[in-house]
Amino acid sequence: MRIISYNVNGIRAAISKGFIDWLQHANPDIICLQEIKATEDQIPVDDIAKAGYPYQYYYSATKKGYSGVAILSKIKPNNVVHGTGIHHMDFEGRNLRADFDGFSVMSLYLPSGTNIDRLDHKFTFMDDFQNYIDELKKETPNLIICGDYNICHEAIDIHDPIRNKNVSGFLPQERTWLDGFMKSGFVDSFRHFNSEPHQYTWWSYRAGARGNNKGWRIDYNLVSDSLKHKLKRAVILSDAVHSDHCPILVEIE
Repeated sequence: MRIISYNVNGIRAAISKGFIDWLQHANPDIICLQEIKATEDQIPVDDIAKAGYPYQYYYSATKKGYSGVAILSKIKPNNVVHGTGIHHMDFEGRNLRADFDGFSVMSLYLPSGTNIDRLDHKFTFMDDFQNYIDELKKETPNLIICGDYNICHEAIDIHDPIRNKNVSGFLPQERTWLDGFMKSGFVDSFRHFNSEPHQYTWWSYRAGARGNNKGWRIDYNLVSDSLKHKLKRAVILSDAVHSDHCPILVEIE
């Protein structure tokens, strides 16, 4: 089972840069998308179906051209859940879950903290998301939460930990939350296999950051501890250039 997570930073823009051809070549069984910035009627769903993904689920933000998540699958899920039932989380289209035989996949787009209001919203979201997942795991223990968490976990996950120590995405409170979230029952699938530095999933468009690999690892495929023994491989697909993020892959037996 090949599962990819990809913040496309606008699915229509990504498609104009060859996303669908890339998707056919990458050939995941399931792909979780974040920041689609579109509604379903604005997306070429027929072209995506022809590429091998007949099962498509979209959860867009109320605000046009903003946020939004999707799951595209070769396999028909048993159940699909749009949102969490918590309004302040759901109106921005940030959580979408598909349940399959033996496991569930969630596409998550956690807020960024670009200013004090958004940072407060991010912390509220993080706390409520933890509580939501704690309850969800009682019914759905085999979870794979794929997405853009907008947080670097450790100093190894950011190109300049000293200068960024007071920047949202690497604040001590954010890192502590992510550490606690992982310890509540999840494996960072990439770090399960790879402990090397300079492994990033997002780069600023400024100052040639990607070319110089001055990035942040803020995208994760977190896998429930109950599935840890089924992990086969996890890699960052940094050659894909449809976005300021790149895709991340996890393979599960």
